[in-house]
Amino acid sequence: MTKMKLLMATLLGATMLASGAAQSKTLVYCSEGSPEGFDPAPFTAGTTFDASSKPLYNRLVEFKRGTSEVMPGLAESWEVSSDGLEYTFRLRKGVKFQTTDFFTPSRDFNADDVVFSFERQLKKDHPWNQYTAGIAWEYFNGMSMPDLLKAVEKVDDNTVKFVLNRPEAPMIANLAMDFASILSAEYAAKLEADGKKELLNQQPVGTGPFKFVAYQKDAVIRYSAHEGYWAGKQPIDDLVFAITTDASVRQQKLKAGECHVAPYPNPADLADLKADPNLQVMEQEGLNVGYLAYNALVAPFDKPEVRKALNMAINKQSILDAVFQGAGKEAKNPIPPTMWSYNDAVKDDGYDPEAAKKMLEAAGVKDLKMKIWAMPVQRPYNPNARRMAELIQSDFSKIGVGVEIVSYEWGEYLKLSKEMDRDGAVLLGWTGDNGDPDNFLAVLLGCDAVGGSNRAQWCNKDFEALVQKAKTVSDKAERTKLYEDAQVVFKREAPWATIAHSVVFMPMSKKVSGYVMDPLGGHWFDGVDLAE
Repeated sequence: MTKMKLLMATLLGATMLASGAAQSKTLVYCSEGSPEGFDPAPFTAGTTFDASSKPLYNRLVEFKRGTSEVMPGLAESWEVSSDGLEYTFRLRKGVKFQTTDFFTPSRDFNADDVVFSFERQLKKDHPWNQYTAGIAWEYFNGMSMPDLLKAVEKVDDNTVKFVLNRPEAPMIANLAMDFASILSAEYAAKLEADGKKELLNQQPVGTGPFKFVAYQKDAVIRYSAHEGYWAGKQPIDDLVFAITTDASVRQQKLKAGECHVAPYPNPADLADLKADPNLQVMEQEGLNVGYLAYNALVAPFDKPEVRKALNMAINKQSILDAVFQGAGKEAKNPIPPTMWSYNDAVKDDGYDPEAAKKMLEAAGVKDLKMKIWAMPVQRPYNPNARRMAELIQSDFSKIGVGVEIVSYEWGEYLKLSKEMDRDGAVLLGWTGDNGDPDNFLAVLLGCDAVGGSNRAQWCNKDFEALVQKAKTVSDKAERTKLYEDAQVVFKREAPWATIAHSVVFMPMSKKVSGYVMDPLGGHWFDGVDLAE
């Protein structure tokens, strides 16, 4: 090869490398678990929302990053009627759906997409209500939406009207939530015509900042930047979710530079992560609660005094020391202390094994055997469910209660734990999705959520009346009083053992910029950049 040819080849190679680098700014997120699917509406798990609603879709309104403040999304503006029963949304024009290997849209986003996205959840006879067998619109139902929504109407291509049966104080905030993501009615029609409706949950199409490329189950999800995104193309070209269920492995990958962001670190590893000069560790108070949900439909857990006795047998301080290691505080209410309407006057069930033993005897409960379900994934509200279950097992043995610890794959765990006749108490938790107490109290403990997001299967008329009334009241002071009273009923009836609220830590490479921690617990990558 001549010198000239060699020089040309070298320059060509360098140019190709440079353009390759320019074309493929790839951010790798070590996700803690696999999504249940890519249609966010049937689900309530944060892991699923991180992989579906957040990168792929938009909503009529959105939360401003880092806050629970609502701002325009696919709707540019909205008006509410004086009686609070009609919400009219003016839709943004020129919004493009993603073009993928499996779908090319022929039109922009319009009112048909909004009507489709909600009616499929609202109307039992809708052709998409049961597009996969047994699908449950867990959030929609848990928030009493079937009773609330009278109709979702197309006024014209760029205007949609929601007609309510009663006023709903958190309505706008609710529409910023993941279940309210807007899907393509045109794509759904194509799948229906092809006899492939199930692909709506496997090959998603939205208007969001990233488009879906591929999913290798339990291993990796690939996305690329949506070139035609209405809010502008993202700084990164490719987004990869490397599914890594073990927190220690996530830490190793982060330190080795194999991923740029890794959620839910082991509390014991925080000092090491903070000491690494290549990493940054963000932190904030979490809007969360970790709990043990009994099954109030199954004896003897149908008796409040039995549930109360078990609560008094749990040494929460030892759980905080062993599991949270300084990154949590004891929980007494089902909402976190950072949330408005938190009732600090409520007294917790104190740790008293002797009193617990006597209460069980008085309730006629002898030789009780029960299961405790331990989550297979780390969450902020429970960094190590197996260890927590073992500590509770030890505590319960001191009052003569035998415990078997069980676990399942995360998707299966979430599905089986909803069953009405479920055997055993479930370790779970919640991070608020809209900053409103309703999102905890109604969604997790309301009667409409039994068999869904209410894992305690607990329906109490006193509690329900307070929470339902609070939905319809616009005055915040009045709502606060109703929620404070609801927390008193909750504590008296004890459907859960409230365990802890935690601080949330977010370790990432120093190369990452623009990442904003979400007080509502999600992981967003729009606006995030990566230094080469």
